[in-house]
Amino acid sequence: MSYKELSVMLKILSDPSRLEILDLLSCGELCAADILKYFHFSQPTLSHHMKSLVDSNLVIKRKEGNKQMYQVNHDVLANVSQGLLNINTPSQTCICKDIETGGSIS
Repeated sequence: MSYKELSVMLKILSDPSRLEILDLLSCGELCAADILKYFHFSQPTLSHHMKSLVDSNLVIKRKEGNKQMYQVNHDVLANVSQGLLNINTPSQTCICKDIETGGSIS
């Protein structure tokens, strides 16, 4: 995941309500009505958050009858986690390997 892609994901994840939605969905698939029961905001606000999560592929949406069902896209969330881990851990792919310095990098 590029720095730009990671920064886009982090911007989406920077909203506390979206993090809570992901936490709720980590237990399994839920419909919008069940997610909304947990929050004290309107259905349009939930739709706004869900659109951001779905558009970024952090959440997978499917229709079941007249319900919208949502689940965490664990692969994409794992890629975000790996991107952060790469920044936090020196490795062969670390950007610091590409620079020349007169001293050591701390």
